[in-house]
Amino acid sequence: MTKQFKRTTVTAALIYANGPIHIGHIAGCYLPADIYVRYLRSIGHDVKFVSGTDEHGVPITIKAKKEGITPQEVVDKYYNIIKDSFEEFGISFDIYSRTSNKVHHETSQEMFKNLYDKGQFVEEVTEQYFDEKAQTFLADRYIIGTCPKCSNENAYGDQCEKCGSTLSPTELINPRSALSGEKPVMKPTKNWYLPLDKMQPALEEYIASHPEWKTNVLGQVKSWLNDGLRPRAMTRDLDWGVKVPLPDTDGKVLYVWFDAPIGYISMTKELTDEWQKYWQDPETRLVNFIGKDNIVFHCLIFPAMCMADGRFILADNVPANEFMNLEGDKISTSRNWAVWLHEYLREFEGKQDVLRYALAASAPETKDSDFTWGDFQTRNNSELVGILGNFVNRAFVLTQKNFDSKIPARGELTDFDRQTLDTLAELPNKIGDAIANYKFREALALVMDVARLGNKYLADTEPWKVIKNDVERTGTILNIGLQIAATLSIVSEPFMPFTAAKLSTGLGLSGLNWSDAGNADLLTAGSPIESIGLLFDKIEDTTVQAQIQKLQDAKKMNELAGKEVSAIKDTIQYDDFAKMDLRIGTIDAAEKVAKSKKLLKLTVNDGLKQRTILSGIAEHFSPEDVIGKQVTFLANLAPRPMMGMVSEGMILMAEDKDGSLAFLHPSKDVWSGASIN
Repeated sequence: MTKQFKRTTVTAALIYANGPIHIGHIAGCYLPADIYVRYLRSIGHDVKFVSGTDEHGVPITIKAKKEGITPQEVVDKYYNIIKDSFEEFGISFDIYSRTSNKVHHETSQEMFKNLYDKGQFVEEVTEQYFDEKAQTFLADRYIIGTCPKCSNENAYGDQCEKCGSTLSPTELINPRSALSGEKPVMKPTKNWYLPLDKMQPALEEYIASHPEWKTNVLGQVKSWLNDGLRPRAMTRDLDWGVKVPLPDTDGKVLYVWFDAPIGYISMTKELTDEWQKYWQDPETRLVNFIGKDNIVFHCLIFPAMCMADGRFILADNVPANEFMNLEGDKISTSRNWAVWLHEYLREFEGKQDVLRYALAASAPETKDSDFTWGDFQTRNNSELVGILGNFVNRAFVLTQKNFDSKIPARGELTDFDRQTLDTLAELPNKIGDAIANYKFREALALVMDVARLGNKYLADTEPWKVIKNDVERTGTILNIGLQIAATLSIVSEPFMPFTAAKLSTGLGLSGLNWSDAGNADLLTAGSPIESIGLLFDKIEDTTVQAQIQKLQDAKKMNELAGKEVSAIKDTIQYDDFAKMDLRIGTIDAAEKVAKSKKLLKLTVNDGLKQRTILSGIAEHFSPEDVIGKQVTFLANLAPRPMMGMVSEGMILMAEDKDGSLAFLHPSKDVWSGASIN
């Protein structure tokens, strides 16, 4: 941090409450923000960490229509799922609230009214897309069409999720309504616009004052500025949202990207009566953690709102991450191609820090990155188990075995001891500097260097051999080893809080902060240590394969979801149907047909005799699966020679959308030969 601030307000993007959270969300902004905040707390800095759910976006109303429930029921459901997942994962918000709360509506309306009274808005009647079939104006997200920049045919009216471009509805090629599928028409409506074009010089000056921002952030912002900003409507024609606080504005709400960032302020109001000093004092640093799809809103639109209002500080930094992909493909909630956090927490109980570590180690800080289950397994087994866990376990076990689980005294130091302790003393500052400059991957690598330092020290000093001849020297070695572990309990906490807490408990430490890290005298000789077992355990191939299969199954189901029922065949007369003799038979015997992958030879009791039917179901059923089953068959089909045999009928089957087959059988056992009428 270059400039010194009295305090810091940290925000993490408000996520739409229309579904659970996945690892892309976590890696994008929530984990980096949590790492940063935990570090600030450890250095004794006054910090407030604020976030919540955005409950007024059009995606909420779309989800409500899909599920056949009200928008309020949607947000209530997902707010709790998201909040619980964050808590269990260790994201340490000071408050996690929601934009449907009364205080948020009041705060948003008050800010809008302030801008209105100051004459900051431009009131315009413009042509907006209108769905004649649904009889409603269409919000940006209700308009779908072809992206003019990447040709994605399913881009939204405000954003293309494929290329990340921010759009206006009129830019879409071949627009259609998400409600009816019909082509919308243009119809006049009145809205209030923030004149970003007139504010561009002030925004350019603001952006130019922060050359230290990440290149991906500055690049996107400058691209918008180079294209020239245009006025943007701060109201919408919708029923769901914060009502416009002006007369005769029924059916109009505040634009979601007007009210959503105000949520950071309203939530801080909920948190503390001293909220003004976290939003209005120039001595407060504001840091907005977001994903790259939110850059324009946090770097241009929200600052423009705050400038126009005149009461609020602007962000000192907006350290946006790029996207995290999954197994080489873009994470997609609609395609269910995602690792959902609440499912991970259920399936990998007690392994929050493994995912925190894996996501932080491969975070998309400057470019898109890829999460794979293979990499997740390798990082756990090779790094967490093999490096960090191995070092801590050796230091604890040797102390328990040779010094009755008490911190041994430190005797005379060798040059190697001093060199190791000198290196230990340097690492916490390096880690802290990296975190303070939003270089979390670098910081985590340095944390692992502390564990590597411990491993190297024990490997080079070999206390398991020295104990045979020199107990005092062994005590010195293990004292230093445990001092390294004590520093690890501090510097690993922002990244792996559950592991850090376990390690601190085992060493009998509490109340330490960042300034204690690197100190060689954190542990007192003679103090007891507690057994903590293994910090991490190996993740087996079968566990990883099950997760990969889960993804593949989800992809397959998504592909099948779009499969349509085949068209009805040409109309026939009753006499045509009456010619078919459909009956129920019982399969008495079944066997595979030699030299055929598809055929089973079935012996079917038709009530009069046993007949042979050759059926192409061998790839779906084994012979033992079908014996004894009652089936529907066509009894008067002309006999047909096949594979040196004669088939006397046809078994009727239902084919599911995935190609699997199911028998058509009566709801109760009936006599063989029963007719179907």
